[in-house]
Amino acid sequence: MPVQKVLVVGGGITGSVLCLALAQRGAEVELVEISPQWFGVGHGITIQGNALKALRSVGVLDQVLARAVPFDIMRLRRADGGLLTELSTPHTGGPELPSTASALRSDLQNALCDAVYAHGVTVRLGLSVERLDPAADQVDVAFTDGSTGRYDLVVGADGINSRLRGLIGIDTAPRPVGMSIFRVVAERPAGMDCAEVYYGGPRFKAGYSPISADRCYAYLLDENLDTSLVGPRAPLSLLRERGAGYGGMWGGILAALPADTAVDYRWIEAVLVDGPWHRGRVMVVGDAAHACPPLIAQGAAMCMEDAVLLAELVCGDAPLDKALDVFMDRRLPRVRMVLENSLQLAAWEIRPDTPGADPARIMSETLNSLTVAA
Repeated sequence: MPVQKVLVVGGGITGSVLCLALAQRGAEVELVEISPQWFGVGHGITIQGNALKALRSVGVLDQVLARAVPFDIMRLRRADGGLLTELSTPHTGGPELPSTASALRSDLQNALCDAVYAHGVTVRLGLSVERLDPAADQVDVAFTDGSTGRYDLVVGADGINSRLRGLIGIDTAPRPVGMSIFRVVAERPAGMDCAEVYYGGPRFKAGYSPISADRCYAYLLDENLDTSLVGPRAPLSLLRERGAGYGGMWGGILAALPADTAVDYRWIEAVLVDGPWHRGRVMVVGDAAHACPPLIAQGAAMCMEDAVLLAELVCGDAPLDKALDVFMDRRLPRVRMVLENSLQLAAWEIRPDTPGADPARIMSETLNSLTVAA
C-alpha cells in the first residue's frame, strides 16, 4: 500500500475515525492532539445515517448507540408549539440503520477515544505541528515540544481554524454565515421522542433533540450578537431574553433551566477549500477542509465520510498521488453540495420572505441525494 506510517493532527471526531480506519487497514498511526487531556466535550450532536454507517465501519456503532437516542422522524412546529407537520427522514446510511441518532458529543468522542487506544494508535497529547519539511517520498515533522518524526502521509484534522491548513499554503479562511447559536444540555421532558424545530418566532428558529435517556440538547438560532459573548459561559438571562416568544416543549425547557446551566454561544462560520486539500504528502480533511452551518445536520457525517474513504484509498494499491486524486473526485462535489445547500438554508432562514424560498424541498433533496454511498 502507498502509505504505512501516518500522522494525524487533531483528535476530534474526524481524526479519531481516521485513526481507526487506518489502523484497521494495517497502517502505523500516530495521533497528536493539542489539548493536554483527551476526552469528549461539548453539547449534543446529531448523527445521521451516513455518519452511523461510518461509525459501523470502524467498529464503534454499538457503543455509540448504547448511549444515543435513535429516531426516524422529525417534527416542525409553530413558535407557540403547535404542530406544522411530521416528516420521515431518509435513511442515508441504508435501511438497516436508524435515519438519525442524537447523542451527547462527549459520549461519542469517549467511545472513539477508547477505540483509538484499543487499536494501538500512538497518542501524544499537549502538542502539535511546528514545522513541515516535505519531500517526494516522506514528510519530516517538527513538533511544538521539540521532537521530530518522519511519515509517509500527514493529515490535518484540526478543525475549522486549522493551523495545518496554513502551514501547507492554503489561505482559505472561515467566514461568518450571519447567524449564531445558543446551546444547552437540559433534562429531557417526558414525551420527547425525536428532534423538533420551531419556526415563525422572534429569532431564526429554536429546537431540541433527545440525546440520552434523561438529557436533551436545546438550541436557539439568532442573529450575530456581540463577540464578547462568544464562549461556553454565555449568560442564561440572555438566552431567556432571546428565547422569549417560543412556547410548547421548547418554552418549558427554557423555563426549567437551573441558574448554573452552561450556555454555549457561538457565531456560525463556514469554510470550503474548493480545490485539492493536499499539497504533496500533507493534506487536510473534515472541518479543516469544509465546514457548514448545522442546518442539515451533516457536518459530522461529512467529516466521518472523509476519514473512512481516505483510509480506504491510501491503504489500497494505487500510488498515493492517484489515491488522493480519486479521493478529491469523490469528496469535493459531495461536500460542496452539502455546504451550498446549507448556506442557502441559512440565507432563507435569515430572510424567510425571500421569493421562492423552499427549505423543506432543499433539505429533502439534500438528504435523499446522500443515500448514495460516499
